[in-house]
Amino acid sequence: MSAKAILEADGKATIQRSLQGKKKAEVIELEVPMTDAMRDIQNAIMECVEASIGELKKGNPGLAMEDWNVDRAIHKAFDAMVRRQLDPVWHRVSWKTKQIVSDLTVLRGLLDALLTYDAVSFLRYLDTVVAVHSPPPGSTKQNVSPWLFLDAAHTIFDTAKRRVYTGKLDSKGFADGNVEGSLRPVLEEQPKWGQLAETLEEIDRDLYFNPQIRDDSNGTILIMCADTQTSRQLKEYLQSMHVQTTDQTEDDGSEPSPSAAHMMRSKLRDYLRWKPEFAKISSSLFGENQKSLSDAGGGRGGPSSFRGKPPPNKRRRVRGGGSNISTSHRGADGNVKIGEDKPSQVATLLSEIRPTDAESMQKAEPIVDPLDVTEDFFELFDMDELIVVHAYDGDMDEHLLEEVKPRYIIMYEPEPTFIRRVEVYRSSHNDRNVRSYYMCYGGSVEEQRFLSAIRREKDAFTRLIKEKANMSIVMTVDAHGIEDQEDVFLRTINTRIAGGGRLAATATPPRVVVDVREVRSSLPSLLHGRNMVIVPCMLTVGDYILSPDICVERKSIKDLISSFKDGRLYTQAETMLQHYKSPMLLIEFDHNKSFMLEPMGDVQGSSSSALAANSSSDLQSKIVLLTLAFPRLRIIWSSSPYQTAEIFESLKTQQAEPDPIAAVRVGLDKDMNAEDQVFNREPQDMLRAVPGVTSKNLKNLVLKAGSIIEVSNMSEAQLAPMVGNEAGKKIHRFFNTNVLDG
Repeated sequence: MSAKAILEADGKATIQRSLQGKKKAEVIELEVPMTDAMRDIQNAIMECVEASIGELKKGNPGLAMEDWNVDRAIHKAFDAMVRRQLDPVWHRVSWKTKQIVSDLTVLRGLLDALLTYDAVSFLRYLDTVVAVHSPPPGSTKQNVSPWLFLDAAHTIFDTAKRRVYTGKLDSKGFADGNVEGSLRPVLEEQPKWGQLAETLEEIDRDLYFNPQIRDDSNGTILIMCADTQTSRQLKEYLQSMHVQTTDQTEDDGSEPSPSAAHMMRSKLRDYLRWKPEFAKISSSLFGENQKSLSDAGGGRGGPSSFRGKPPPNKRRRVRGGGSNISTSHRGADGNVKIGEDKPSQVATLLSEIRPTDAESMQKAEPIVDPLDVTEDFFELFDMDELIVVHAYDGDMDEHLLEEVKPRYIIMYEPEPTFIRRVEVYRSSHNDRNVRSYYMCYGGSVEEQRFLSAIRREKDAFTRLIKEKANMSIVMTVDAHGIEDQEDVFLRTINTRIAGGGRLAATATPPRVVVDVREVRSSLPSLLHGRNMVIVPCMLTVGDYILSPDICVERKSIKDLISSFKDGRLYTQAETMLQHYKSPMLLIEFDHNKSFMLEPMGDVQGSSSSALAANSSSDLQSKIVLLTLAFPRLRIIWSSSPYQTAEIFESLKTQQAEPDPIAAVRVGLDKDMNAEDQVFNREPQDMLRAVPGVTSKNLKNLVLKAGSIIEVSNMSEAQLAPMVGNEAGKKIHRFFNTNVLDG
């Protein structure tokens, strides 16, 4: 039986007419061409991505890799998709595979930074990438990203540097064979900046020659971009695009064209001052890391190069004229090295881009407004003369449109969801005139992502029509109706009745007492889905009480490590053994991760793999010591919360139901009054983590101190009668230690 399709075949046209409204939409697409340098860098990055994906396929032939291609790699979720697919076998993949998966995230970040960052900021970002992914001097090829050994990596770093500054040989030095010369600033601007200035000028002409029609909208210009960093960049550009960077005046009297020279020169000065300091910091950090790695004993070097080089037709050559004084080159180990500029060249470049008088008069945009009163006269902004630069913010964009009421909307970076919001906003307010612009780099990754999002939206709408037409009617039933009636009746079978001819049965559903701190996890809801009654209580001993004899303490891997560090697990195991016949420790893994403690990897692993193996073996040793200390403690290994629910269901077979009141009383002093048993659990948990506090002396602290602040202000003489001399010294030392002391 099929349901009648509500979405007709011409539903797309109907929705389009509904969104269009009475007025025709004014949408202007601005395709901005990339510069040659940007195109070369993008092609080189895509070549590195293609080579990385090829190496992933070679190293993991047993996985489904139909979607692992360059077209999918441009999307933002590609690296997350690859990692999610490898998570179940993450302990078996090689070190090289793990490194390449991490490199895909870095390369995707480079694609985004190429289109959003300015040339100087992009070069600075590349410097940090090289510093992180290159080995320190004198070390072996361990922890090195394989893509750094490709020729395309050389193209990326060399072209990025030529976008900022390049070398200029003197004729005398060239004749003498001396290649040392001076540096010349290039400071390539982002093409979208000029297009944005032209669009704003076009809007000004339109407002001047065609006075605005009186309607409900304001004359505000709204510029939307991807994030707050791009928003700050555009604000800085709009404020400084008319600042002169030369002392010469124009003879023809014409207004200077908009330019980002002032902003780029300022960023270059900051970069040249930042680079020497960054080199000192990175060398110091690398020295400390190398010392820690050598102490760990990880002397085996991992694989660090691709199998063979790309074919000759895939190699890209650096275009452009002139000899470069300082470019990237390859070191002795084969990876990319950024050439260092000589101090004399940097000093010459700094003198060439020193601030002019007009630049010195400009004030920097404050990141945090100190709210200093600098004017004696205040007035409201005229909305007709206001330019608002804002980042995309999901559903909050609807409130932004209603508040600003813009007449012109410029999408600096295309966003399909925001385009749909603008369509709904325009059709909902027929009395408001809205003109929309959206910019996109032609032939770029940005354009491919936008077109792919539009195509997915169209395919989803078409698929919705087909599925709705062929969809069967869903008959909703009670969630408990699928349970076998025999299982409901025969909950517990007692075979010890004389003669064996009688069965003790009850229709009471199974019950599990759960600590209130465990309710936020996914396991209680899964137990409820298996027709178990969840009774949340404030438990002192255990996390889950399955029967009067079975108590379970649940630990994830992260909780298990922290419990071993502070010794809390030994105290919990001791209390469970005192009050229950069958105490159990549940070690639960994430269902998306590998069900294994020790990372296998390849034999030629890196030092980081050796450190992980050492920490894993240390954890296993602690588990062995725990079982030796408490032989009656049983350990449950569960691969996921789903398997845990199955294990709990099997453990409750032929077991009596737990009493919630008795479970709450376990661990509390029977001689205490009821009003004395009500304590705040969070301060108690914090006190248990303090050195010197045990389960025995915790009661005295709770009874005689009103709060943790009171405990922290006590002297050793005041603490000694409560917890003892040695414990009092530890507690006093903990609260009075200066964290700034080394």
